Amino acid sequence: MGEFWGDMKLTCKRMLVSALPFALMLSGGTSSAVETSELLDMSLEQLIKLEVTSVGKKPQRQSQSPAAIFVVRQDDIRRSGATSLPDILRMVPGLEVARIDSNKWAVSARGFNGHFANKLLVLVDGRTVYSPSFSGVYWDMQDVMLEDVERIEVIRGPGATLWGANAVNGVINIMTKEAGDTQGGLLSLGGGSIEQGFGAVRYGGKLGEGTYGRVYGKGFNRASFTTIEGTDSGDQWNRGQAGFRVDRKSEDGGGATLQGDAYAGNVDQRISQPGLAPPRMVYGQDYGRISGFNLLGRWRKPLGPDSELTVQAYYDHAYRNESYVVQQRDMYDLELQHRFVPAAGHDVVWGLGYRLNHDHFSDRFPVVFGSPSQDRQLFSAFVQDEIALAGRELKLTFGSKFEHNEFTGFEGQPNIRLAWTPNDQHTLWGAVSRAVRIPTRAENDGRITILVEPGVPETFGLPIVVRTLGNQHMQAEVLMAYELGYRFLPSPAFTADLALFYNNYDRLRSTTTRITPDFARGVIDNEEIFANQYGGESYGAELALDWKPLDFWQVQLGYTLLKLNLHGADPYGPPAIARSSPQQQLTLRSGVALPRGVSLDFWFRYVDRITAGFPDLRMAQPVDAYATLDARLAWKPWKAVELALVGQNLLENRHVEFIQEGFGPEPTQVPRSVYLQMEWRF
Repeated sequence: MGEFWGDMKLTCKRMLVSALPFALMLSGGTSSAVETSELLDMSLEQLIKLEVTSVGKKPQRQSQSPAAIFVVRQDDIRRSGATSLPDILRMVPGLEVARIDSNKWAVSARGFNGHFANKLLVLVDGRTVYSPSFSGVYWDMQDVMLEDVERIEVIRGPGATLWGANAVNGVINIMTKEAGDTQGGLLSLGGGSIEQGFGAVRYGGKLGEGTYGRVYGKGFNRASFTTIEGTDSGDQWNRGQAGFRVDRKSEDGGGATLQGDAYAGNVDQRISQPGLAPPRMVYGQDYGRISGFNLLGRWRKPLGPDSELTVQAYYDHAYRNESYVVQQRDMYDLELQHRFVPAAGHDVVWGLGYRLNHDHFSDRFPVVFGSPSQDRQLFSAFVQDEIALAGRELKLTFGSKFEHNEFTGFEGQPNIRLAWTPNDQHTLWGAVSRAVRIPTRAENDGRITILVEPGVPETFGLPIVVRTLGNQHMQAEVLMAYELGYRFLPSPAFTADLALFYNNYDRLRSTTTRITPDFARGVIDNEEIFANQYGGESYGAELALDWKPLDFWQVQLGYTLLKLNLHGADPYGPPAIARSSPQQQLTLRSGVALPRGVSLDFWFRYVDRITAGFPDLRMAQPVDAYATLDARLAWKPWKAVELALVGQNLLENRHVEFIQEGFGPEPTQVPRSVYLQMEWRF
């Protein structure tokens, strides 16, 4: 506890210095004019009737959506005390979120977790943010102004029929507010033990009749974590970002959006890299650099009472410089979508898409590509029809996505969904879906040296160079998913959402071994060539409960059960991958709105033990189960000002959550932390 109170004292000093000018500015106010917190101002019945768009690419009630969807709303984000997108996602049942170090996370859905997890599609305002180099997400490159997020819609299970390849085990759709909903100014400042300093400012105004805009800027500096030996892990992180959004609404209900962001930052890390000369493994400090920008435009035109045309285009540039790889990506994306009602009881959505991805890699040992630069095109089309049956109590949805990529050619991804809603209290749904994950640049023509083992008598004293090799004949991984769900709303004070699933995987990525002596170089090459020889199945359950025992008290519980069994020729690979995700997870949140503008939130989490650090079981290590508690105490002395004290990971000094696969020298511990924050709206 002495370390905790030391952090508290340091935090209070930093916050006092940051808040002093604003305290003087606001000292003319009256603290007696305190209003009750706006926390919990909506009933559960109102929340369950709110609309989502990710399931059908159209507005529909969350309670009647035929998919395992969970929505994180702005109030959830504010009350959580989380300062990053991955940490916010911890509250979603069915997602696995583990922090690797100060600037890296492993995020996945329904298994296969890792820093380079590749079966989860992530979008920000309709813009895909995955990296085609490994079909995953660099979470240290993704950020938004959290105060401007309207909601985060998370689909567990395939979303490929509408969103395309790589939406295999889930879709995360981060949606920010329209500019018209963020008028005026907002200033947020804070600091603490790990969150050493952070701030954000945003201002929105009216630009003309029906036209609104906003600009924002934000930045932070986060301290490094510690290794299991208690030494500094060298993973400091700082980043700055700025952006804008303009929304125009027309008289016919249509409109247009133009928005963009730019960012730059440092992502330090301690890494281990193989070397051909002694010492065979080199440990050192890496000062990584990231930067990028994007620009997105969207136009909507109503064509009738139940018809709408949407056209969206965006450009996304990303640059990443690490000691083992330098990569640059430019993505151009164009999409057309049309919704119409061809006949009574039908609601059809169809669309066309085109994407051009240009990447460039600078050859830097140990990561080398056969072709430094490539241009890859993706053509797509989708159609989905929702049919109302049995007096609209029963709805049948079916459709498919059709894509052509330059790795595997044509891919079809159909699904069929059925939802029965006899009344507002019950919804039963089921789905059968097919989804694929297309190969990546690394799997196609990459050459990555993993480690160099010292020579032994059996190898004539020659060192063994272990590397993975791309395979231009790689096929798409395939998932057949079967889902069943039930939503129950017995009263305005209680909701329950249960999802069951069974997944069957085929042609999962594997490797075949080829050992070749190279006496000219004085080594033995142990080459692990990518192939499609794994298969398997997973099944599980995801439960979300929301209960308001009193008007000012809300309790939310989430539970996840996952069983994953993989099989293949390699006895080391499948077990390691299967064990990288916890079998059980539990999250429990409690929020209370107290008098005089005070609110108190607690967030408890339990995560089962895992094995991580693959690429194979020989390199993996066990990670113990852990339980942790976050707490947030907030006070609004004035209507426009909120002060908050947040403690994170309060149950223990530090713990390990995950071990990075490749280039990570040793596990990093997530420490207990505390910070103070002030928010002023003007």
